[in-house]
Amino acid sequence: MSKGEFYNEISKAIVNLDEEKAFEYANKAINESMNLLDVIEKGYAAGIRLVGELWEEGEFFLPELMRGAQIMQNCLDLLIPHLQKGSEKISRGTIVIATIEGDIHSIGKTIVGTMLRAYGYDVYDLGADVPAEKIVEEAMEKKADIIGVSALLTTTMINQKKIIDLLKEKQLVGKFKVIFGGAPVTSAWVEECNADGFADNAIEAVKLVKSLLNQ
Repeated sequence: MSKGEFYNEISKAIVNLDEEKAFEYANKAINESMNLLDVIEKGYAAGIRLVGELWEEGEFFLPELMRGAQIMQNCLDLLIPHLQKGSEKISRGTIVIATIEGDIHSIGKTIVGTMLRAYGYDVYDLGADVPAEKIVEEAMEKKADIIGVSALLTTTMINQKKIIDLLKEKQLVGKFKVIFGGAPVTSAWVEECNADGFADNAIEAVKLVKSLLNQ
């Protein structure tokens, strides 16, 4: 079985809500010393994104969505200690992440948070539909280095800019790096908002965080 086929089988196990298979593949990846970052991003994360799409299309309902997320989390709990053993030593940082107010999509953000924790960062996940004021308050309270804000809809993406506006209002510009995520986010939007970057997926988010904290 090629790597691509193996990742597809993992993804299929998540979509089929087959916990036994999903665990079997996690153990296989560990025992065969595979690249666990790729296994998570191209296998498990790809699978849970498909589950999310099925939910949005009305083919899955909330119990299936929650079951898929739970199976993935259980597999990640198995994989992450091994990932930490093999990962390079990096300077840790504190990151507050949330899905912006008006948007209830949280799967992508949750995957990003999980990957960042795997790399040794302290991550505070505030959940979905979170007002900009609360995100900034939490960042101040937790002495965060980075604020990460996700939006999956063009209608809610506008609210990401409220974070930057609030930081200006409170004279906190430069205190935190602000990064965006979500399907409609582009480099042009990040530039327009004066944010510090965006990432297309969890692996890119880890790279972005690392580069911003090493500046």
